[in-house]
Amino acid sequence: MSDGAVDARYSEAQGDKKGTQPLLVLRPKTTAEVSAVLSICNAHGQRLVTQGGRTGLSSSARVCEGEAVLSLERMTALDPVDSDAGTIVVDAGVALQTLQETADAAGLMFGVDIGARGSATVGGNVATNAGGIRVLRYGMYRAQILGLEAVLADGTVLSSLKGLAKDNSGYDLNQLFIGSEGTLGVVTRACLKLHPKPLYESNAFCALPSVEAAITLLSRLRSAMGPMLSAFEIIFPAVYESALRFSGKQRPVQATGDVYVLAEIQGTKAEVDNERFAEALIQACEDEIVSDVTVSQSPREFRAIWELREACSHYITSCSNMVGCDISVALREMPGFLSSADIAVRTADENASFNVFGHLGDGNLHYIVGTEKPDAVTDAILSCVKAANGSISAEHGIGLDKKQWLHLCRSDAEIAAMRRLKAAFDPNGILNPGRIFDMPAQQPPEKDARS
Repeated sequence: MSDGAVDARYSEAQGDKKGTQPLLVLRPKTTAEVSAVLSICNAHGQRLVTQGGRTGLSSSARVCEGEAVLSLERMTALDPVDSDAGTIVVDAGVALQTLQETADAAGLMFGVDIGARGSATVGGNVATNAGGIRVLRYGMYRAQILGLEAVLADGTVLSSLKGLAKDNSGYDLNQLFIGSEGTLGVVTRACLKLHPKPLYESNAFCALPSVEAAITLLSRLRSAMGPMLSAFEIIFPAVYESALRFSGKQRPVQATGDVYVLAEIQGTKAEVDNERFAEALIQACEDEIVSDVTVSQSPREFRAIWELREACSHYITSCSNMVGCDISVALREMPGFLSSADIAVRTADENASFNVFGHLGDGNLHYIVGTEKPDAVTDAILSCVKAANGSISAEHGIGLDKKQWLHLCRSDAEIAAMRRLKAAFDPNGILNPGRIFDMPAQQPPEKDARS
């Protein structure tokens, strides 16, 4: 597709930010076709932005002036599940939900789940090292990958899809592409690890008097439930109340709290596991760590509690003038960070409104502020992240939106090393240029003094 034939959706990025119209859209169906496309573009210096489901939240897929789009939406093949090994090989354009349903049909499960499951694709998930709601038990996307097939800027294909749990034969090149946001190569296929499907799952919704109480509850549930604790989400009052109004859902608990927590367990023995879960929560209530709690008693109630958590994201998406920061700090730093960030944001904009929720189990908060002063508020939040020795991007990547703040959580030496990798893998700078960091301007080659 080129010129007027280009569909407007290729110019759009998540969050309703409009990029420019791409020069053309390339839609390969196989790794060989991706290789041919990159070889030609590299030879002519044509810059490309790779797109999957276009659900990213840092504008890595937004089109900039002079760029063509490399869309992987036609790469949707899935190999049969290898039930013995617990693996599956899929193309980069496969939607996360399709992967989840395929694993489920084989009696297994895939460990990563995010709200955009219906449109987010495997390739994009690999490129951003997606996290989501169950990192506490299964880890980030990186932990699900046993092998990748990727194409370098010059068309070279690197393929490692053996599915081996152990392979210590030299450098693990797969790791370079995970979380690289398409700047080092284009991931076309992945061999992914699947997990045994839990025979039983339950969740609880709690009102608590403080963030410190929520951290204490997390520690207690980890001790009581071990690896069965699969999710631990936190919701602050403002976004909780807004999500209730927005969704029309009933309050799961009657008491109000300074924070709310959704905790989930996945186990194999319903009666035994649920009794341990309930006992730990009851003890937390008796010790005044938890003010009020409800535990799901049916699949319907289980889904209703998760739907309230997802309503937080839907509510935020419906709002305008929101600054979204996807940050992570160590749990020991969390109370101090929240206190300092509250003061810093109110200093930057006294009319700011706070909407904070996220994955407390792994230290990741979606710190979202309604403001008319986005740059000043973002500076305030991310400066507090630096002071807490945290990360300015826990799971959304850097892209175009956050690169000016990358220095807050990465040293000059680290950024210089990243630039050396970029120069080695993509010397002509055609792959997602300007994402994560800018490259130094290339100097023209020196003339030979003898000529």
